[in-house]
Amino acid sequence: MFPPMNSTPSRFTLYTGPLSMFGAKAQIAALEKGLDFDVVPVHFDFTAGYSPKHPEVLRINPKRQVPVLVHGDLEIFDSTQIFEYLEDLQPSPALWPADIRERARARLLEHQSDEVYFPHIIRLMGLEDDLQGEAAQAAIAAASDFYGRIESQLQHRAFLAGDALSFADIAFYMAALFGERKGAPINATTPRLLAWRDRMTARPAVRAVVGPMANWLRDAGRPVPAFLGELLFS
Repeated sequence: MFPPMNSTPSRFTLYTGPLSMFGAKAQIAALEKGLDFDVVPVHFDFTAGYSPKHPEVLRINPKRQVPVLVHGDLEIFDSTQIFEYLEDLQPSPALWPADIRERARARLLEHQSDEVYFPHIIRLMGLEDDLQGEAAQAAIAAASDFYGRIESQLQHRAFLAGDALSFADIAFYMAALFGERKGAPINATTPRLLAWRDRMTARPAVRAVVGPMANWLRDAGRPVPAFLGELLFS
């Protein structure tokens, strides 16, 4: 027999890494929904990367990547698919807009964060010592153009898809955090976007995830984005 739809969901397990942008997305969303879950930290360092890879991640995800979510006999991967499952699992608070058109726009923004914006940041990885080079400058310019488009989205709203937080905000916040790390920072030319980032950073669910990430970076001898400085443990 299936449990009642309004019953308290049982705990699930989330496999993620200390510096996984996509794992952080899923973890923040679960915390925003007030869900009970366990985090299994997957090994990562800057020398070996994710090797040796966690056997459960290898078994479940043919892409061999985190995040992976296990809930009873359900095993899924990919942060966007995890978003959708969490929304069905715990509909309130909703992290997709109720209006069908606004929901479609929010889903598009979440997709664009991963597939339109973030590839420019991937191009910057390994180019931190040559940010004036042609390849890096092209990637930074493309990221800045994306910031400008998001700035216009915030003209009359507090969040990317309306007046309430959505998965689109979580996705772009984490992607832009990595943009900051890799040489494509948000700056004063997009003041609404900076204010939005401050609102996001102040959220308890965000702080619970990016605070440990900032401290992990610091302890690994890596630069920490200045806007996360207040989250560093002494």
